[in-house]
Amino acid sequence: MPEMKAGISEKVEKYKADVKELSRYLDYLESKKGTEAGSSYDPGEGKKTTIQVPTYDSGLMNFIKCAQKTSFMDRNYMYVYRRYNMRDENDERRQIERTQIMEIEVLGAILSKYILKGQTQARMWTEGAKNGIMYEAVKKMKELIEFWSY
Repeated sequence: MPEMKAGISEKVEKYKADVKELSRYLDYLESKKGTEAGSSYDPGEGKKTTIQVPTYDSGLMNFIKCAQKTSFMDRNYMYVYRRYNMRDENDERRQIERTQIMEIEVLGAILSKYILKGQTQARMWTEGAKNGIMYEAVKKMKELIEFWSY
């Protein structure tokens, strides 16, 4: 039991500051569930020879920048997805719900998927905000840290 307490307190100490920073965006992320947090700008005004440029809500961009600086970012998130057999957002939701403090990195991997993939696939950032996965992951992180802080 003492080893478990030591492990838990290490997790809390490691992630507490990052979770505090991410938690500042919970209200914003909750407000974006089910709505678009970005759009596309067409510089050619409808001509088929131009590329549409994605534009994002400033709140979303601030959250993305904040998340990129945390220790939760895991470039190998796909291995966590494979280990926990997550294939779609329903699997992500189930995993978020069952994650405990000793597996808090799983929540980081889920967040990493949306943040890191969004750097190359424009729809990922808005999708993560719209489907509420980023909100649920950060909310669960906050719950775990608050519960185990003593």
